[in-house]
Amino acid sequence: MYLGTEEKKAIFKEFGGADTNTGSPEGQVALFTKRISHLTEHLKQNRKDFVTQRSLQKMVGKRRKMLKYIRNKDIVKYRELIAQLGIRDGFK
Repeated sequence: MYLGTEEKKAIFKEFGGADTNTGSPEGQVALFTKRISHLTEHLKQNRKDFVTQRSLQKMVGKRRKMLKYIRNKDIVKYRELIAQLGIRDGFK
């Protein structure tokens, strides 16, 4: 698999506070972002992989809902997170 347990722990440690804090919304958004970038690269090579395309769309929707939750809870943390992850702000 492209994302091992050590890489996941590193993501959750950086964004969730601890490597065992897998339920934090910030850590989950960071993990979704990593997976989305991986699937985007896969789809550049395999344009007719419609199953992966659908799973990418579902994942983007989940990340969007999580970002909306973070934005409504704490706008400063939301702005820091999107700046740190390098994703654009679609809510304005």
